[in-house]
Amino acid sequence: MTDPLTVPPVLRGNYAFFFDLDGTLAEIKPHPDQVIIPESIRMALHQLAQQQQGALALISGRSMVELDGLAAPYHFPLAGVHGAERRDIKDQTHIVALPSTLATEVEQWLTAGMATLPGSEIENKGMAFALHYRQAPQHQLAIERLAQDTVARFEGLALQPGKCVVEIKPAGINKGAAITAFMQEAPFRGRLPVFVGDDLTDEAGFDAVNAAGGISVKVGQGNTQAQWRLANVAETHRWVLQLAQQHALTDRREGYESLGRSI
Repeated sequence: MTDPLTVPPVLRGNYAFFFDLDGTLAEIKPHPDQVIIPESIRMALHQLAQQQQGALALISGRSMVELDGLAAPYHFPLAGVHGAERRDIKDQTHIVALPSTLATEVEQWLTAGMATLPGSEIENKGMAFALHYRQAPQHQLAIERLAQDTVARFEGLALQPGKCVVEIKPAGINKGAAITAFMQEAPFRGRLPVFVGDDLTDEAGFDAVNAAGGISVKVGQGNTQAQWRLANVAETHRWVLQLAQQHALTDRREGYESLGRSI
């Protein structure tokens, strides 16, 4: 879909919420360690999760350890590394890992390939590798070629382009598959899925949500399969706060109505 897309409505009812993190709930920073989710937004996510009986998850390219740190003190279901690792509502983890020998060979190959690209950075996520060039945009084409050569050289891998990063991950892993897995489990099952994301890595999530008749929301500009758009992280924050407040008001009204009927 192309511009323009309108701001999504404040939703009421039984939904399953899925949020990307960087560029969606948090502003993108020069280095990933500088990223934060404002306290007010973490609290609003917690309130929204409670109102939806826990049906809210973070879906990110980051590891689950990083996601827990950024969401603290709150504890949500998670899909990290684009779904290669996932934690359900019962705290059970589901991991898709690369064979240790393959992971070592890939890391050695990538380290050698990026040694001549100063300012670039390789991040080993255990079951995936992220090749960052935010600090060295002049190396974008070289890093993309290295990633393509890596996938051609080693079986069972796939590319995932992102903003100033190319990730190499197990084939068949994406955010859409992670959302679909959550939707087969309580408390997500039977609800309408809502996914908010900003990057190319989120398009698979938008596709999965659209196929389920849900609500897909793109943050920022650019072509997308999403049905709705939020202009930036600040607008996403306003929308999340409105969601939490609206559901809280609805819960209170329903509580008063129930009390009135009982009286």
